[in-house]
Amino acid sequence: MNNTEQEHPVQSGSTFFKGAFIGALVGAAAALLFAPKPGREIRGDLSEKITLVTDKTKEVAGVVGVKATDLAKTVGTKATDIMTTVNEGKNNIMSSVKEASMDVSNEVASASEDVKEETKNASSDLSQEMNTQKY
Repeated sequence: MNNTEQEHPVQSGSTFFKGAFIGALVGAAAALLFAPKPGREIRGDLSEKITLVTDKTKEVAGVVGVKATDLAKTVGTKATDIMTTVNEGKNNIMSSVKEASMDVSNEVASASEDVKEETKNASSDLSQEMNTQKY
């Protein structure tokens, strides 16, 4: 970082908006205090503005709540879909491994029988050859 960046770090967007909001409130209060109206009218205006801000805040909070609920449902649905896909993949892999294992087992059994038969034949052939070549 250069010296300018170290001396004036970049602020986040939320910090800027907090400052703008506080500045707007201070500016509104100053405008109301220096306005050429009697106190009763200023208090009425303040009450009206506070009610308006409260209503808008409640409206925004409601919209945010609905959006958060929708987002939570979407995330839940996607997580369920992913789990289903993972489980199906796992089951397919397990099935393939079992089939391959059975195939290998059958091949080993077949090869074992072939070796046994060949050993018996070789033993028989060797016995016959030994009997014919007696010295």
